[in-house]
Amino acid sequence: MKLSPLVDAGAALNVDEVRRYSRHVLVPEISIVGQQRVKAAKVLCVGAGGLGSPVLMYLAAAGVGTIGVVDFDVVEESNLQRQIIHGQSDIGTSKAESAKRKIAEINPYVQVITHDVRLDRSNVLEILKGYDVIIDGTDNFATRYLINDACVLLSKPYIWGSVLRFDGQASVFWSEHGPCYRCLHPTPAHDVPNCAEAGVLGVLCASIASIQATEALKLIIGIGEPLIGALIIFDALDMSFRKIVVKKDPACVVCGVNPTQKGLLNNYEEFCSPAGATQISVVELKTKIDSGDDFLLIDVREASEFEIVRIPGSVLIPLRHFIDGSALKSLPKEKEIVVHCHSGGRSATALSILKKAGFLDVTHVEGGVLAWAKHIDTTCTVY
Repeated sequence: MKLSPLVDAGAALNVDEVRRYSRHVLVPEISIVGQQRVKAAKVLCVGAGGLGSPVLMYLAAAGVGTIGVVDFDVVEESNLQRQIIHGQSDIGTSKAESAKRKIAEINPYVQVITHDVRLDRSNVLEILKGYDVIIDGTDNFATRYLINDACVLLSKPYIWGSVLRFDGQASVFWSEHGPCYRCLHPTPAHDVPNCAEAGVLGVLCASIASIQATEALKLIIGIGEPLIGALIIFDALDMSFRKIVVKKDPACVVCGVNPTQKGLLNNYEEFCSPAGATQISVVELKTKIDSGDDFLLIDVREASEFEIVRIPGSVLIPLRHFIDGSALKSLPKEKEIVVHCHSGGRSATALSILKKAGFLDVTHVEGGVLAWAKHIDTTCTVY
């Protein structure tokens, strides 16, 4: 579907800007007017990580006049394999501020607004309302549903991307013209790990991010066919792209004919957690260990992760053995069981499986080994 330009042409380009953006201006579909639209545009990127890094760099180079960066995290060494907007000297510093410094080097004509906060229901509407386009560079379901719902309420286009191992996906959700993210995923998939848990080919991030940045520019300028109602699936191993049609769901709770959800949810983390999930903190787990409590501590990560770092006393049973049921046969139902993983996602899934199988005294560890390394044993290797 062809759409009118999202942004009106703003102030004229000065001589230096014409020279800088000359390769855009030479393209008839863009021209001076299109570049003026880009200059007047305000784009928000949620996350300055694997996807956000190349998105921010290309939008800055393209001349987007105002770029917002939402990220409350700090740069870690494990980020540098794919988060190319950051460098060695940025380790330990704010990702939002690190991104701002790099953007200033790429293009001094761009205004950067940093939002060094965790996006949640208390601030999402206020932050998003000031931008024309919202780009999602996050890697967790709770934030995706939060952004989607806010974009529906604000009638904003939401450019989504996802990467995992060798696979990537991208789409544009805009309830005024097509489906929203909930039309594609009405409920969260609890058994899908994020890239921090399952890994990702670093360069894959650039492939998906370039699609996201391209879609943003197409919407701003009003050219081409945006990915509204379409999902791009990229397989890096066989270098294949597929496009799947995504239809608007008339029964969608937020953008359907008779939406039942009129505002934001009270708790998106709870919405994205398996039903009946109960958890303990790493501090509580340490107390149980020190007290000599009789319980079984199970690590549901993969063997390669277990070799990197482990919580003392834990036994390894990868999540796949819970999913296929093989792990359940040998576990004692009369004993307390505590499960954990890298950050809490996979252990919540294992917990749900155990409860459905009749295990009553089970819980999982909030934050997993990442929380353990941060709050209990800071000498642990973090990946």
